[in-house]
Amino acid sequence: MSQSGEHSVEGLSGISVLLEDNHLLGIVKPVNIPVQEDASGDADMLTLLKNDLKIRHQKPGNVFLGLVHRLDRPVGGAMIFAKTSKAASRLSDSVRTHSIRKTYVAVTNGVPKQTEGRLVHYLLKNERTNIVTVVSKGTAGAKEAILDYKVLAEDGNRALVCVELHTGRSHQIRVQMSQIGCPLYGDQKYGASFTKPGEQIALWSVRLRFPHPVTKESTLLISLPPDTAPWTQWSDHVYQLLRNELEYGE
Repeated sequence: MSQSGEHSVEGLSGISVLLEDNHLLGIVKPVNIPVQEDASGDADMLTLLKNDLKIRHQKPGNVFLGLVHRLDRPVGGAMIFAKTSKAASRLSDSVRTHSIRKTYVAVTNGVPKQTEGRLVHYLLKNERTNIVTVVSKGTAGAKEAILDYKVLAEDGNRALVCVELHTGRSHQIRVQMSQIGCPLYGDQKYGASFTKPGEQIALWSVRLRFPHPVTKESTLLISLPPDTAPWTQWSDHVYQLLRNELEYGE
Protein backbone atom coordinates (compact mmCIF):
# COMPACT_ATOMS: atom_id res chain seq x y z
CA MET A 1 0.00 0.00 0.00
CA SER A 2 1.31 3.44 -0.86
CA GLN A 3 0.49 6.33 1.42
CA SER A 4 1.20 9.97 1.95
CA GLY A 5 0.61 12.15 4.97
CA GLU A 6 1.85 15.26 6.66
CA HIS A 7 5.36 14.99 5.17
CA SER A 8 4.15 16.87 2.13
CA VAL A 9 5.82 19.34 -0.19
CA GLU A 10 4.45 22.58 -1.54
CA GLY A 11 3.92 23.27 -5.20
CA LEU A 12 4.60 26.67 -6.68
CA SER A 13 1.03 27.69 -5.84
CA GLY A 14 1.73 27.13 -2.14
CA ILE A 15 -0.68 24.21 -2.06
CA SER A 16 0.66 21.15 -0.23
CA VAL A 17 1.19 18.11 -2.46
CA LEU A 18 0.64 14.81 -0.66
CA LEU A 19 1.28 12.47 -3.58
CA GLU A 20 2.12 12.87 -7.25
CA ASP A 21 2.97 10.47 -10.05
CA ASN A 22 2.28 10.33 -13.77
CA HIS A 23 -1.38 9.49 -13.20
CA LEU A 24 -2.68 11.37 -10.18
CA LEU A 25 -2.15 14.35 -7.92
CA GLY A 26 -3.09 14.30 -4.24
CA ILE A 27 -3.15 17.67 -2.49
CA VAL A 28 -4.35 19.48 0.63
CA LYS A 29 -7.16 21.81 -0.38
CA PRO A 30 -7.04 25.10 1.55
CA VAL A 31 -10.31 26.40 3.00
CA ASN A 32 -12.42 28.96 1.12
CA ILE A 33 -11.16 28.07 -2.35
CA PRO A 34 -13.73 26.59 -4.78
CA VAL A 35 -12.69 23.35 -6.46
CA GLN A 36 -13.58 24.73 -9.90
CA GLU A 37 -14.54 28.05 -11.42
CA ASP A 38 -17.82 29.44 -10.12
CA ALA A 39 -19.87 32.62 -10.24
CA SER A 40 -17.60 34.32 -7.66
CA GLY A 41 -14.76 34.53 -10.15
CA ASP A 42 -12.32 33.71 -7.34
CA ALA A 43 -9.23 31.59 -7.96
CA ASP A 44 -10.17 27.88 -8.00
CA MET A 45 -8.27 24.67 -7.34
CA LEU A 46 -8.37 23.31 -10.89
CA THR A 47 -6.95 26.51 -12.38
CA LEU A 48 -4.31 26.92 -9.67
CA LEU A 49 -3.14 23.31 -9.96
CA LYS A 50 -3.07 23.34 -13.77
CA ASN A 51 -0.89 26.44 -13.71
CA ASP A 52 1.31 24.84 -11.07
CA LEU A 53 1.79 21.67 -13.15
CA LYS A 54 2.44 23.70 -16.29
CA ILE A 55 5.25 25.64 -14.63
CA ARG A 56 6.79 22.86 -12.53
CA HIS A 57 6.86 20.36 -15.38
CA GLN A 58 7.43 22.92 -18.14
CA LYS A 59 4.44 21.66 -20.11
CA PRO A 60 3.49 23.48 -23.32
CA GLY A 61 -0.14 24.14 -24.18
CA ASN A 62 -3.10 23.11 -22.04
CA VAL A 63 -2.55 20.85 -19.05
CA PHE A 64 -5.08 18.08 -18.39
CA LEU A 65 -6.34 17.74 -14.84
CA GLY A 66 -9.52 15.82 -14.05
CA LEU A 67 -11.82 16.63 -11.13
CA VAL A 68 -12.68 13.31 -9.50
CA HIS A 69 -14.62 14.41 -6.41
CA ARG A 70 -15.52 17.63 -4.65
CA LEU A 71 -15.20 19.44 -1.35
CA ASP A 72 -17.45 22.35 -0.40
CA ARG A 73 -15.71 25.70 -0.68
CA PRO A 74 -15.34 26.23 3.12
CA VAL A 75 -13.97 22.70 3.65
CA GLY A 76 -10.26 21.82 3.50
CA GLY A 77 -8.16 18.67 3.43
CA ALA A 78 -7.14 15.76 1.22
CA MET A 79 -8.27 15.75 -2.41
CA ILE A 80 -7.30 13.66 -5.43
CA PHE A 81 -7.11 14.83 -9.05
CA ALA A 82 -6.41 12.82 -12.22
CA LYS A 83 -3.51 13.78 -14.50
CA THR A 84 -4.67 11.69 -17.46
CA SER A 85 -8.06 10.97 -19.02
CA LYS A 86 -7.61 7.24 -18.34
CA ALA A 87 -6.94 7.90 -14.66
CA ALA A 88 -9.91 10.27 -14.53
CA SER A 89 -12.22 7.62 -15.97
CA ARG A 90 -11.00 4.90 -13.60
CA LEU A 91 -11.08 7.12 -10.51
CA SER A 92 -14.59 8.28 -11.45
CA ASP A 93 -15.59 4.61 -11.65
CA SER A 94 -14.14 4.14 -8.16
CA VAL A 95 -16.30 7.00 -6.90
CA ARG A 96 -19.42 5.47 -8.46
CA THR A 97 -18.69 2.04 -6.99
CA HIS A 98 -17.78 3.51 -3.57
CA SER A 99 -14.23 2.17 -3.88
CA ILE A 100 -12.91 5.54 -2.76
CA ARG A 101 -13.38 5.73 1.00
CA LYS A 102 -13.65 9.22 2.45
CA THR A 103 -13.05 10.06 6.10
CA TYR A 104 -13.55 13.47 7.69
CA VAL A 105 -13.21 15.07 11.10
CA ALA A 106 -15.47 17.80 12.38
CA VAL A 107 -15.96 19.89 15.49
CA THR A 108 -19.60 19.91 16.53
CA ASN A 109 -21.55 22.30 18.71
CA GLY A 110 -23.14 19.83 21.08
CA VAL A 111 -22.10 16.26 21.82
CA PRO A 112 -23.82 13.27 20.16
CA LYS A 113 -25.80 11.18 22.68
CA GLN A 114 -24.09 8.02 21.44
CA THR A 115 -20.30 7.93 21.15
CA GLU A 116 -20.55 6.22 17.77
CA GLY A 117 -23.24 5.19 15.36
CA ARG A 118 -24.68 5.20 11.85
CA LEU A 119 -26.93 7.96 10.56
CA VAL A 120 -29.40 7.28 7.75
CA HIS A 121 -31.53 10.13 6.41
CA TYR A 122 -33.22 11.13 3.19
CA LEU A 123 -32.04 14.47 1.86
CA LEU A 124 -33.65 16.86 -0.60
CA LYS A 125 -31.71 19.73 -2.13
CA ASN A 126 -33.31 23.00 -3.15
CA GLU A 127 -31.27 23.96 -6.19
CA ARG A 128 -32.48 27.56 -6.07
CA THR A 129 -31.45 28.23 -2.46
CA ASN A 130 -28.66 25.59 -2.27
CA ILE A 131 -30.11 24.34 1.01
CA VAL A 132 -30.51 20.64 1.84
CA THR A 133 -33.26 19.41 4.15
CA VAL A 134 -34.09 16.08 5.78
CA VAL A 135 -37.35 14.65 4.44
CA SER A 136 -39.37 11.45 4.70
CA LYS A 137 -38.41 8.34 2.77
CA GLY A 138 -40.21 8.29 -0.55
CA THR A 139 -40.26 12.07 -0.97
CA ALA A 140 -39.88 12.90 -4.65
CA GLY A 141 -36.28 13.76 -5.47
CA ALA A 142 -34.93 12.71 -2.07
CA LYS A 143 -31.69 10.71 -1.86
CA GLU A 144 -30.59 8.33 0.87
CA ALA A 145 -27.62 9.57 2.92
CA ILE A 146 -25.55 7.25 5.11
CA LEU A 147 -22.57 7.99 7.34
CA ASP A 148 -20.80 6.44 10.31
CA TYR A 149 -19.46 8.65 13.09
CA LYS A 150 -17.30 8.24 16.17
CA VAL A 151 -16.66 10.78 18.94
CA LEU A 152 -12.89 11.14 19.42
CA ALA A 153 -13.03 13.69 22.24
CA GLU A 154 -15.55 16.03 23.88
CA ASP A 155 -15.75 18.64 26.63
CA GLY A 156 -19.49 18.66 27.33
CA ASN A 157 -20.19 21.47 24.88
CA ARG A 158 -18.32 20.46 21.74
CA ALA A 159 -17.04 17.23 20.25
CA LEU A 160 -14.32 16.18 17.83
CA VAL A 161 -16.02 13.66 15.59
CA CYS A 162 -14.61 11.31 12.94
CA VAL A 163 -16.99 10.63 10.05
CA GLU A 164 -16.87 8.09 7.23
CA LEU A 165 -19.19 8.72 4.33
CA HIS A 166 -21.00 5.87 2.59
CA THR A 167 -22.83 8.19 0.22
CA GLY A 168 -21.74 11.49 -1.25
CA ARG A 169 -24.70 13.83 -0.93
CA SER A 170 -24.47 17.60 -1.04
CA HIS A 171 -23.77 19.08 2.42
CA GLN A 172 -24.34 15.59 3.83
CA ILE A 173 -22.22 15.72 7.00
CA ARG A 174 -23.36 19.23 7.83
CA VAL A 175 -27.05 18.37 7.46
CA GLN A 176 -27.00 14.97 9.17
CA MET A 177 -25.01 16.14 12.20
CA SER A 178 -27.30 19.15 12.54
CA GLN A 179 -30.30 16.83 12.38
CA ILE A 180 -29.14 15.02 15.55
CA GLY A 181 -28.66 18.32 17.37
CA CYS A 182 -24.92 18.68 16.75
CA PRO A 183 -24.36 21.24 13.98
CA LEU A 184 -20.80 21.82 12.88
CA TYR A 185 -18.81 24.63 14.46
CA GLY A 186 -18.89 27.65 12.18
CA ASP A 187 -21.68 26.36 9.94
CA GLN A 188 -23.62 29.50 9.04
CA LYS A 189 -26.16 27.54 6.98
CA TYR A 190 -27.14 24.59 9.18
CA GLY A 191 -26.13 25.82 12.63
CA ALA A 192 -26.65 29.58 12.53
CA SER A 193 -28.03 29.81 16.07
CA PHE A 194 -24.74 28.39 17.43
CA THR A 195 -22.44 30.31 15.11
CA LYS A 196 -20.81 33.71 15.41
CA PRO A 197 -20.12 35.82 12.30
CA GLY A 198 -16.73 35.11 10.79
CA GLU A 199 -16.28 31.63 12.25
CA GLN A 200 -14.78 29.10 9.84
CA ILE A 201 -16.64 25.83 9.45
CA ALA A 202 -14.73 23.02 11.19
CA LEU A 203 -14.86 20.19 8.66
CA TRP A 204 -11.72 18.58 7.26
CA SER A 205 -11.05 15.77 4.77
CA VAL A 206 -8.51 13.69 6.71
CA ARG A 207 -8.28 10.48 4.67
CA LEU A 208 -8.80 9.15 1.17
CA ARG A 209 -8.26 5.44 0.56
CA PHE A 210 -8.62 4.23 -3.02
CA PRO A 211 -7.22 1.79 -5.60
CA HIS A 212 -4.55 3.43 -7.76
CA PRO A 213 -6.07 3.91 -11.22
CA VAL A 214 -3.19 2.09 -12.96
CA THR A 215 -1.37 -0.16 -10.49
CA LYS A 216 -4.56 -0.98 -8.51
CA GLU A 217 -2.43 -0.72 -5.35
CA SER A 218 -4.31 0.51 -2.28
CA THR A 219 -3.38 4.18 -1.94
CA LEU A 220 -3.81 6.29 1.17
CA LEU A 221 -3.76 10.07 1.60
CA ILE A 222 -3.85 11.62 5.07
CA SER A 223 -4.18 15.29 6.01
CA LEU A 224 -4.75 16.36 9.62
CA PRO A 225 -6.58 19.63 10.44
CA PRO A 226 -4.61 22.87 10.71
CA ASP A 227 -3.15 24.20 13.96
CA THR A 228 -5.87 26.81 14.35
CA ALA A 229 -9.04 27.24 16.43
CA PRO A 230 -11.26 25.36 17.04
CA TRP A 231 -9.05 22.38 16.12
CA THR A 232 -6.47 23.39 18.75
CA GLN A 233 -9.06 22.76 21.46
CA TRP A 234 -7.94 19.11 21.31
CA SER A 235 -4.52 17.87 22.40
CA ASP A 236 -1.71 16.56 20.20
CA HIS A 237 -2.28 13.17 21.82
CA VAL A 238 -5.82 13.05 20.42
CA TYR A 239 -4.53 13.77 16.92
CA GLN A 240 -1.76 11.20 17.23
CA LEU A 241 -4.36 8.57 18.12
CA LEU A 242 -6.41 9.76 15.14
CA ARG A 243 -3.41 9.48 12.80
CA ASN A 244 -2.72 5.94 14.00
CA GLU A 245 -6.33 5.00 13.37
CA LEU A 246 -6.29 6.57 9.91
CA GLU A 247 -3.10 4.75 8.96
CA TYR A 248 -3.85 1.32 10.35
CA GLY A 249 -7.64 1.22 10.63
CA GLU A 250 -10.05 0.07 7.98
